[in-house]
Amino acid sequence: MLQTLQDKFYTNFIADDRWRYIWDGLGVTLQVTFFAVLIGIALGFLVAVIRSTCDKTGKLKILDFICRIYLTVIRGTPVVVQLLIIYFVIFGSSDISKVIVAVMAFGLNSGAYVAEIFRSGIMSVDNGQFEAGRSLGFNYVQTMVYIVMPQAFKNVLPALGNEFIVLLKETSVSGYIALQDLTKGGDIIRSRTYDAFMPLIAVALIYLVMVMIFTKLVNMLERRLRNSDH
Repeated sequence: MLQTLQDKFYTNFIADDRWRYIWDGLGVTLQVTFFAVLIGIALGFLVAVIRSTCDKTGKLKILDFICRIYLTVIRGTPVVVQLLIIYFVIFGSSDISKVIVAVMAFGLNSGAYVAEIFRSGIMSVDNGQFEAGRSLGFNYVQTMVYIVMPQAFKNVLPALGNEFIVLLKETSVSGYIALQDLTKGGDIIRSRTYDAFMPLIAVALIYLVMVMIFTKLVNMLERRLRNSDH
């Protein structure tokens, strides 16, 4: 039994340097996740500010309408369908990096969810904070920048950490556009060795370890934020 497991391990990971499929795929997964999170935060922040400004002041109604359409479409369709549309429809006739397509697709998808996280954080700040800003002579933009956003960001930071974890797992569908991410790397090994157990369990364990590490970091962040309130 032990010899069989050793043989399978050698065949799946050591022979022909097949471990590199997992290693290179892990790098692609982390790269896509990192840049998609940056796009998601920037886009989500912009949408949240537009929507909350419209809710509080009645201004920016056209932009608010566009943001609502964006949120409805992105949150109402599966991310894998969005990925396929961006790659095969929007960039179907151009030679573009699959990594860039994946970053764009997951960034746009994440932005819709981050927008609601940011918006809930902004709306959770008491209206008295806006009045306090006006009493200090701040206009609406200055009140948002110096008073509201620091409090809102602090409130939503743990939720943003959880969104990063969700996005990390969502990138596993990148193989639909033949991007060699972590999941695709394991599947390539499976197709070469005709053994599904070892490579796919290895991929699952790597995802599990990454999620546990990031969850621990998010929990530590939540504790620090709670302690800073005391």
